[in-house]
Amino acid sequence: MALLASHSPGAELNVNIDRVRNDRGLLRLCLTQKPRHFPTCSGDPDAIRISVPASQASVQIHGLSPGSYALAIIHDENRNGRLDSILSVPKEGFGFSGEHMPVFGPPSFDQAVFLVEPGLATRLVRMRYLL
Repeated sequence: MALLASHSPGAELNVNIDRVRNDRGLLRLCLTQKPRHFPTCSGDPDAIRISVPASQASVQIHGLSPGSYALAIIHDENRNGRLDSILSVPKEGFGFSGEHMPVFGPPSFDQAVFLVEPGLATRLVRMRYLL
């Protein structure tokens, strides 16, 4: 289980990660409330970024402010800090908080958004691998 608190107290999120194909590398999570920063969290000073071993199937995030969030996860098997691809097709795994999976590219913030209320929330993210 993992850790992290950087926002005002009130809510916790337990992220269960399913279908990780191997234990190599890291799972890199990005949790944001800002649509323009989803799915990478780039440029969002309030985003929560967590990296855990790929063998870890659950991540707990403490101290969240209640509200709407979107979550993206990549399985960075070679630990290079990015989602590798071949001809724009991801070689490594990815997953999102919403069930909607567009054919090309990641879902929009609105397709991945979910509500975190005071107390404990749980979210299941199923990893996908295209290659």
